This record gives sequence, structure tokens and C-alpha cells, in this order.
Amino acid sequence: MTLPPLSSASKRALSKLGITYPIIQAPMAGTSTPLLASTISNAGGLGSIGLGASNSTAAKKMILDTRKLLDPNKGGKFNVNFFVHSTPQFDPSSNLKWLEKLKPHFERYGGTIPEELKVIYKSFKDDDDMLNVLLETKPPIISFHFGIPPIHVLRQLKDIGSVLMVTATSIEEAQKIEKEGEGLVDFIVAQGYEAGGHRGIFDPNGPDEKLPTFVLCSLLLSTNTNNNGAQVGVGVGVKTPIIAAGGIMNGRHIKTYLDLGCAAVQLGTAFIGCPESSVDQGFREALFNPDKSRCTMMTKYISGRPARSICNKFTDLEKEIQLEGGEVVELPEYPITYDAGKALHAAAKAQGEYGYGAQWAGQGAPLARKLDAKEMLETLVREWKEAEGMSSA
Repeated sequence: MTLPPLSSASKRALSKLGITYPIIQAPMAGTSTPLLASTISNAGGLGSIGLGASNSTAAKKMILDTRKLLDPNKGGKFNVNFFVHSTPQFDPSSNLKWLEKLKPHFERYGGTIPEELKVIYKSFKDDDDMLNVLLETKPPIISFHFGIPPIHVLRQLKDIGSVLMVTATSIEEAQKIEKEGEGLVDFIVAQGYEAGGHRGIFDPNGPDEKLPTFVLCSLLLSTNTNNNGAQVGVGVGVKTPIIAAGGIMNGRHIKTYLDLGCAAVQLGTAFIGCPESSVDQGFREALFNPDKSRCTMMTKYISGRPARSICNKFTDLEKEIQLEGGEVVELPEYPITYDAGKALHAAAKAQGEYGYGAQWAGQGAPLARKLDAKEMLETLVREWKEAEGMSSA
């Protein structure tokens, strides 16, 4: 397979990741499946499964299920992703106040409002059982969102031969990854503000520059060079290879970021509509309805952390509460808020209303296409080659 001209960063990435194309399917916990990930990997990209919302037993099963579907003759590589959020502090008062705000919505659909909220899943840094699963199953690539694990954990994961990736949404986070990772992190995933799903920001209550993908990548690459060997940026970047993520939907977009000097690109929203994903009927209908999908919103109200969703009844609820004024409602911490969000979605969905779902999607959602996973990857590669002026054959 003849590829377009690649930078040295991309060539090294293909070698280290063991893939044919510098295209990564984003992990997307709750959306990605072993079938989706294995299909992408078998077609030459890097498939991923999101395990941040799984316990250790479920995570092990997904890892093993993915392995069974991989073609060893195609490299057999895949990525597993985990959340490294701060340990949530349980506040019964804020929990009750939030449930009271949601009460009319539960009643509208005949749902039973939870008596209390729970921490529905652990942070990776607090989950020794999950670490043991990784040490046992030895996934080839492991990535992290919301933060970076402790150095002793990174060393253990490198000792089993895993390639490590960590998400950054700012220069400061990328620099923190390099400093605390002590050179053990192989790639930084630069997530721009356009991206769908949970924003990888380390401190959700801290300042957020909301940098778009192109600007963030340009800044982080400022100590590197582009395809033509020219210096990029103003010298505030990092040495770790960069993977661009956020708003990337077609081959022209891929060319843009690879030409910039990124080692690879990561796409999530582009793969949501594939039949191999696990999203429900309501999500698919919203994604492929341009009147709905062209509106996305960054919200904390669904999960307790900023995440970009297609505008729906949950994002409308946020606007309603803000317009009401009065006492400011302090959300329970992530993922405690998500416990309420999932319960409300279940109650509404039982009555045929899908609008309270976590319909995570990026600003590129109107560009989503109804293709199966293999065809989607092949289309992206063809478009990338055509954008480079090459034959698509």
C-alpha cells in the first residue's frame, strides 16, 4: 500500500504502534465495542476501547473479546483507555439539591428518583484491580484521560511492553505530562475544544483556554518541525510526539494535521454512526439529522465534568436552570452527577424519549457518514490520498 509522504514523526508512530495508517479510532467509553475496535485495527488503523466506565471484570472481558477478533496477520494492535480523574468527594447536601432539580423531569416520565447518588466507577489511580488486569492481559497500547497515573504505575506498564498515551488540552497539561511522566509517555493526544465527549482537562474547575485543535497542536509542535523540515510555532511546545484529536472528520482534515507535524490523528465522532458502535437508536437519529447535530454544547450537567454533547433535553435543562437564576446549584462531583444523569436517561428512554442521553459528539457531527467501520477507514484513507494529489487506487 502506497502512502502519502509522511513526516519522520508519523513514520515513527506507525512503527511504534504497529499500524499501517496514522489514524486512530477514539476510545469513546460507552460507544466503542470490541467489534468496532478490532474492525479498525484489522483494516490498518488503530482501534480503541474505552474502559473508563468499566469495572475490572468487565474491562478484562472487553480486552479478551477484542483480542479474539483481531487478525494477528494485521498486527493485532489495539488501544485501551482509562479515566484518571480526582477521587470524588461525596457531598450529601449537593447530591440532594441536584436530585431536587431533576425531580420534575423524573416525574414527567414516571421514573423513580434515586434516593441517593453513588460513585458509579473508580478513577484508574484508585483501582488496583484494574491495574492488575492490565499487568495480566498486557494490552499493546494504553491511554489515559483526565490526568496522568503515578510514575510507579507508568513504569509497571512500560515493563509489560505497552505504548503509553495521555490526553492534554493545554500547553500546561502537556508539559505536566512530560515532567511527571519522566519520558515514559510515548504520545500526547492533543484534544481541541471541538472534540466530542468528555474534555480531558485535568482540573474541571480550573481555567480552560478552550484552545481549538489546530491552535493547540501548533503550539505543542512548536519545538518540532513540519513535513518540510520548517520550524513550527514559537517554542512553547513539547518534545513528545503529538496526536491530533477534535473536529477531524475526513481525509482533508487528516492531511492538515499530518502536514502540521502531528504523528497521527484520532477521530471519534466520525465512527459513532458505524453499525459496530453501541449507540442507541435515538443517538443515531440525532447524529444523522443535520438540524440536530449541527448544535453541540459543552456541558457539565450530564456527568459532572465538561463534555460535548449534541444539543438535547439535557442541555436544554442546563439553559433553563441558568435562566431561572436564584440559588446557584452546585453539581455533585464527577462521576456522581453521572449517576443521576444515567437514571434520568433510563426513565425517559423507557417512555420512548431519547433526549436525556449522553449523546457525546464533536462539532464536526454534521459531517458524519453512514458507513460501516471498515468502509469508513478506507474512505478516510482514500480521501487523504486524494487530498495529497495521489491516486485513490
